[in-house]
Amino acid sequence: MMVQVMETTLSSTGAEGQPLLCNGVAGAPGSSWPPEQGGGDCASPLHDGYRKALNRRDKNGDLLGSDAVISIELAAPERSEPRIVQEKFKTLVAFSFLSGNLILNLTCLAMVHERIPDRTKYPPLPDVFFDLFPPLDWALDVSEVIIIVCIWSTLLLLLIHRYRWIILQRVFLIMGLLYFMRSITMFVTQVPVASTTYYCSPKANTTNPLLILKRVAQLLSGFGLSINGQHTFCGDYIYSGHTVILTLAYLVVREYSPQRCKVVHITYLTLSCVGILMVLLSRGHYTVDVVIGYYVTTRLFWVYHTLANNQSLKNPSQNNYLARAWWFFIFSYFEKNVGAVVPRQYEWPLPWPRRWLPRTRIS
Repeated sequence: MMVQVMETTLSSTGAEGQPLLCNGVAGAPGSSWPPEQGGGDCASPLHDGYRKALNRRDKNGDLLGSDAVISIELAAPERSEPRIVQEKFKTLVAFSFLSGNLILNLTCLAMVHERIPDRTKYPPLPDVFFDLFPPLDWALDVSEVIIIVCIWSTLLLLLIHRYRWIILQRVFLIMGLLYFMRSITMFVTQVPVASTTYYCSPKANTTNPLLILKRVAQLLSGFGLSINGQHTFCGDYIYSGHTVILTLAYLVVREYSPQRCKVVHITYLTLSCVGILMVLLSRGHYTVDVVIGYYVTTRLFWVYHTLANNQSLKNPSQNNYLARAWWFFIFSYFEKNVGAVVPRQYEWPLPWPRRWLPRTRIS
């Protein structure tokens, strides 16, 4: 970068005492550039032109202004704003992490099905919500339709976001962690089936790897939903997977959609609440499953984004207690190149139509 300095006005007082001026005569008495310091007759070609330009005087002997220009080369300023790097490979790794934990969750369900208490001997556990509201079998289908709508609409929002790869990897990672923890809680404790009418496949009274694989394949073919008729294995109670999906969908929309879209936020909040209510009315889960699912999902989401949005918390230290979470090393791998808070910016993700490409909305 070049800075140009132009000398415009010099008074006789200001000219005197300058190292290059010599008051018109090299080595003159009172000059600030004596001959012994290289002044001589100021005959240096470099200084001579500059001296003559500065020593032009009018008819009264006063110094005139100068048109001399000094060019100074300066280094280009360094980039001070943080960088946000999108890494598609890490998004793929996060998706693989989610897929692995989803399969682990279904594998645990396939095994737990053999351990659920006999429905003819053990009735549903006492539940305050069950005492207050009668069961509605069709409510489970309503809940899962809401889940499908929330998933696809949330995915659409993420795809038009400018930083879609970062947000997708965050969602995949959080969902993977939630499914991993759910696999543990579901496997270690079995409770009686909450519904007296929901169909559960007969027990095989024995398990082997081939049987487990067949059950997992059946569950995967129905995407883990009962509405597809493939979720006929029981025992996946603590904690509620329906609550996890509905709560996470609202949190993602609330975090990454424009702040002024209050109607959208309220709509997703309403859908999430209605979906969870339908799960309870259908006896798909106990109330405690819903409470735990909501608590775990919101705390994990908020802690993750607190770490992601504060650069000082991304480094473990003696006073950074959030860095003691068991999944912090996973978080560090995915977030180390995200140098700032992800802004709410949107763009059309496809190369067509062209007229949509340059439009980016910031809110």
